[in-house]
Amino acid sequence: MTTPPITELTERTRDIFRSVVEAYLESGQPVGSRTISRASVLGLSPATIRNVMQDLEEIGLLAAPHTSAGRLPTDLGLRLFVDGLMQVAEPSDEERQAIESQLSGSGPIEQALASATAMLSGLSSCAGIVQVPKREPRLKQFGFVRLSDTQLLAILVGEDGSVENRIVDPPPGVTDATLAEASNYLTRHLAGLTLSSALAQIDGEIRDRRQALDRASADLVRQGLATWSLDGGDRPVLIVRGQARLLDESSAADLDRVRQLLDEIESEEEIARLIDSAREAEATKIFIGSENKLFSLSGSSVIAAPYKDSAGTIVGVVGVIGPTRLNYARIVPMVDFTARALSRLVD
Repeated sequence: MTTPPITELTERTRDIFRSVVEAYLESGQPVGSRTISRASVLGLSPATIRNVMQDLEEIGLLAAPHTSAGRLPTDLGLRLFVDGLMQVAEPSDEERQAIESQLSGSGPIEQALASATAMLSGLSSCAGIVQVPKREPRLKQFGFVRLSDTQLLAILVGEDGSVENRIVDPPPGVTDATLAEASNYLTRHLAGLTLSSALAQIDGEIRDRRQALDRASADLVRQGLATWSLDGGDRPVLIVRGQARLLDESSAADLDRVRQLLDEIESEEEIARLIDSAREAEATKIFIGSENKLFSLSGSSVIAAPYKDSAGTIVGVVGVIGPTRLNYARIVPMVDFTARALSRLVD
């Protein structure tokens, strides 16, 4: 079934439909005609409203759960509301400042992204997600520490402040002097290069016998760089924060759905593929319930927006995951603001 054009609905029908959806998004419960009659300024009787709600059910915009006489919007109904009837509310000054405050500190970009995502999760009462830009760190310092005769700790410090450690097996003939020589060479000659560039340079120097290192030191340098280069494709590219916020008071009556959603969130590869589809969007993209196969069982929604680097290239996506009864009018512009704030942060 496709969403009927908003122009096919009469003004009265649109007003009643909007009232039902807004009441549902606020309470999370099916909405009855008497509730709409009491709360709205339409001046219509419950019987008139009930008839219109019946019409909306017949065209697939509302549904009546068997446990209640009230109605709630279907995924099609929510899509029609979001695309044609929703009036967005811009983030407040306090919300803007809260998000931007998480992006003002120094340190690795992953830390800022995680902090901003956690803040977005708190403000929206959803799980926050962000896709980390795929980029190689540039070397600032590199060193080796001996752990035992058979193990070394390789320490990489990036120009962005990131620090990573790896356990490596030392090649034959490595002494403490070899460790110092290899560490000094890496920091002095390869600082400022990406991992792949540094590895290519040392390979060329070894091949042409141009490096100022003995064989043991050269092998150690190459092994240390290769440790990071080989697992570059496995670096985490998705940060999820605030899953616990999905277990609010209103979820108590629908724990099976929430458990299903939490299980789905654990599938980071599938979520990454989903939000990656928002990279080409010109603005915030909304996936509602069964529109997306991943969340069709839990009946959940995703609101996501791409963010860019200083060259205007899309490098990631930020957003939230939550139940379909999200406050779309408030959260959509909040996600959009967060994406724009991240765009100012990324080089």
